[in-house]
Amino acid sequence: MTFEDQMAVARGGQSQADMFGNTDAVVKFVLEGHDRGVNWVSFHPTLPLIVSAGDDRLVKLWRMSETKAWEVDTCRGHFQNASAALFHPHQDLILSAGEDKTIRVWDLNKRTSVQSFKRENDRFWVIAAHPEINLFAAGHDNGVMVFKLERERPASAVHQNQLFYITKEKHVRSFDFAKNVESPSMLSLRKLGSPWTPPRTLSFNPAERSILVTSPTDNGSYELISLPRDASGAVEPSNTMRGSGNAAVFVARNRFAVFNAQNQQIDIKDLSNSTTKTLKPPPGTTDMVFGGPGCLLLITPTMVYLYDIQQKKQLAELAVSGVKYVVWSTDGLHAALLSKHNVTIVNKSLEQVSTLHETIRIKSAAWDDAGVLLYSTLNHIKYTLMNGDNGIVRTLEHTVYLVRVKGRTVYCLDRAAKPKLLTIDPTEYRFKLALVKRHYDEMLNIIKTSSLVGQSIISYLQKKGYPEIALQFVQDPQTRFELALECGNLDVAVEMAKELDRPKLYTRLANEALAHGNHAVVEMTYQKLRQFDKLSFLYLATGDGGKLARMAKIAEHRGDMTSRFQNSLYLGDVESRIEMFVELDQYPLAYLTAKSNGLTEKCQELLEASGLTEEDISLPKGMGKQGLKNPSVVVKTFEKGNWPTKRTGVSSFEKALMADGEEGVGGDANGGFAAEDEDLMGEETTAGDGLMGAEGGDDDDDDAAAGWDMGDDDVAGDDAGDDFVDVGAAADSTAAGGAAGGSEADLWLRNSPLPCDHVAAGAFESALNLLSKQIGAVNFPPLEPRFMEIYAASRSYLPANPGLPPLKNFLRRTTTETDTRKLLPLIPRDVESVLAKEVVEGKNAMKANKLEDGLVSFRQALKLLMLNAAASRAEADEALEAVRQVGDYILAMSLELERRGMLGTTTADLSALSSDEEKKRVLELSAYFTVPARLEPQHRTLALFSAMNFAQKSKQWGSALGFANRVIEEGTNAKFRENAKRIKTTAERAGPTDPIEIDFDPFTEFTVCAASYTPIYAGEASVACPFDGVQYQPQYKGT
Repeated sequence: MTFEDQMAVARGGQSQADMFGNTDAVVKFVLEGHDRGVNWVSFHPTLPLIVSAGDDRLVKLWRMSETKAWEVDTCRGHFQNASAALFHPHQDLILSAGEDKTIRVWDLNKRTSVQSFKRENDRFWVIAAHPEINLFAAGHDNGVMVFKLERERPASAVHQNQLFYITKEKHVRSFDFAKNVESPSMLSLRKLGSPWTPPRTLSFNPAERSILVTSPTDNGSYELISLPRDASGAVEPSNTMRGSGNAAVFVARNRFAVFNAQNQQIDIKDLSNSTTKTLKPPPGTTDMVFGGPGCLLLITPTMVYLYDIQQKKQLAELAVSGVKYVVWSTDGLHAALLSKHNVTIVNKSLEQVSTLHETIRIKSAAWDDAGVLLYSTLNHIKYTLMNGDNGIVRTLEHTVYLVRVKGRTVYCLDRAAKPKLLTIDPTEYRFKLALVKRHYDEMLNIIKTSSLVGQSIISYLQKKGYPEIALQFVQDPQTRFELALECGNLDVAVEMAKELDRPKLYTRLANEALAHGNHAVVEMTYQKLRQFDKLSFLYLATGDGGKLARMAKIAEHRGDMTSRFQNSLYLGDVESRIEMFVELDQYPLAYLTAKSNGLTEKCQELLEASGLTEEDISLPKGMGKQGLKNPSVVVKTFEKGNWPTKRTGVSSFEKALMADGEEGVGGDANGGFAAEDEDLMGEETTAGDGLMGAEGGDDDDDDAAAGWDMGDDDVAGDDAGDDFVDVGAAADSTAAGGAAGGSEADLWLRNSPLPCDHVAAGAFESALNLLSKQIGAVNFPPLEPRFMEIYAASRSYLPANPGLPPLKNFLRRTTTETDTRKLLPLIPRDVESVLAKEVVEGKNAMKANKLEDGLVSFRQALKLLMLNAAASRAEADEALEAVRQVGDYILAMSLELERRGMLGTTTADLSALSSDEEKKRVLELSAYFTVPARLEPQHRTLALFSAMNFAQKSKQWGSALGFANRVIEEGTNAKFRENAKRIKTTAERAGPTDPIEIDFDPFTEFTVCAASYTPIYAGEASVACPFDGVQYQPQYKGT
């Protein structure tokens, strides 16, 4: 079948025009010149040129016009038939393929061979060019080969805010990162190397404003060129210095290094291109890059060496294969070693920090200002942190080479050597970096200002051990419950369990709360699950007799005799057990119970009711001679709260979160769950009758000055009885325990110089001596309860067999330590708990104008912190700062209470005093109230306002004006500022003078003696308390 017949069949009998038989297509030109058959013809994409390849081994170039076509030139070089030829899409080149197993590249203008590529066993038949990118494909006997003719990475160098790079036309240009402006061409490097081979590297010397450019032409060459100050066009450099070398980099202001791979030699040259020093690199060195001031990084196929030029010494080495490029961070402390598929981050000493592997080829990298490495592959920009965490920043349409990362902008060069600006979203890697560096404020800001919420971030946080932070992202109740359990946040776990209301979740919550010692949550979950036996045992363990009695009533209401009997045993309630046996018609058991407990009258009643006699009941041998003593089973072990634990629920991130949403100090520290009752009996119960026994909580004060009257000094002083521990019996037990001693207690004495550890070991005398030496303590009786608390908390006792002493167990705070030289005792009430309870309570008392209560709390805080152990240096600094602040609060409160004591009532003014000295003293104390420097801003405002009010009432208009100005400038309360403005106006009208001169100069720096309440001016002699830093007059030294 002929071709025409096949076309007819394909048309299926339709009347379709035959394009090949169309008479409109006519021969325009006949090109004669090949001696043998022509195999290939290609047209130039833009010019009127034709290239042909034939069996005569020739590649011919033709030109055509509207009227004729003629041969321009012939390219000779193939040794066999020329199979195909084409024009380069973007450059003046011709590519041809032949049966001589070569692909040849020809200069279109000179018609000379530029390059040739040869395969050993395969003949080439066809060749094609990609229309957009620099790729070619050639078909041979065994397949297809895809290749490109030249290196496409532009040579570039970055210095501060400038990028220097070489364009495709071999022009040197610069780009200003600050202005985003590209300069005109500064130099032309057309004479450097081959016209068709681009420069390989560029090194910039800012001191001399010169560049080193290397080219692979002629087995490697370099050129030292000075850059002009102004970019006036692509001028030829007038003064250049050249030499041979495969790599060249500046190593100092007036020195550069040149590496010759063939000779395996490094020459150190000056700016006149004279060799000053010669170095011998390690065998097999293939490349050389800058390695820091005075150093080089020498690269071999399998190793990287850090080499010191001055010492001619190898400083370090690292086994990394196939390193192609090295990118230094802006601070010079880290470098990224880029291989074909790997990124290795090292420090300046060539110590490996992290490494990662990519399946797609890595093209370039640049460092973010925050220390994050961004790198590009063929189609992505990705990031990696120092710890190896990585991810995708954005996708790429075309391959780019990163040169700088600044904020949300990535500066890069494309394959055409043109600067490009790409916008990225750095939120993800900045969040992870802040997480690694524990910059919680920055993390909080990122969460608030971005939409960084996704399963990947949540999984990442959970994987890295930060479930408490992941908890801030999640809204799904089930996920929040899981994260809350993982991070120990029982408050959130309870909230989510109530929302989901599933028995399995309550069971898990109960187990976790039990492990935490939070019996309030355990109680709530057992109530939800109706686990009455566990509830009874919980009340037994916590010593709540009232709730045990209620559980007995519930068991009676439910008709559960076993639970009723068990609860009566827990309570020691003999009558209840007897009553239960009677209800079950078990008169013998009831009689035995009464008999064994010495209830003779009850025994007789039971015999009469049952119609039995004592002979009818089989009694155990010896029973009835002496009644059993009814033991007191329930002991109140947790009367005041849950088992004390270190509060892991409030992390530093959560502190930042809470601090952002609060202004002022204080808040309810009680996380109790006693506000909600479960009606286990199916009856209505009031709060007073509730099983949980709810207690009334403190009212929240929204006003920053709650308790401080706006005009009067009325103090609502509630008497608060201090808890006092009778230490008599405790001292006896302590003495006994200390006499018994123990090897671990001896270790505590040797391992620690802290007084609290000596107290835990039972060495009270040693602890007192340490307190005297370290903080100058002289009055020890107030510390006795704390001594007893520490000693008791550092030991536990397990009852043994009758007649044997209990087994003693020493409790440690270094639970994971195995070295006996580092074993230390558990100290109750750690620093964090003191700051969260006593210190906060004291500040709340200051806010509520309950100064007596505040003094009690602050003094208790000092006692607890005096005998404590910090877990870290940071916690120790925090505790020291808290001690200094508490000292100032105690001084301020004592001054104000002294003033109120002299007046007699809080509402009295100077008219209540008869003596001029007393009036002056009262006014001074009021002014001194404002002196302590470490008060919180809102509390300082209270002191200033109080002093201003008292001065105004006392007609001390000069003082009133001064305090009013400070309230206006420093005040944190709007109402106080408004009141101060009114008083200021009144004082200015009345004349700012003080009828009574007082010893108070607001313009002179001074402190107040904490004993005499008199000023200590700068330069005067004074002594400071070694513990809290409060100043005293010299006569009080040693007291």
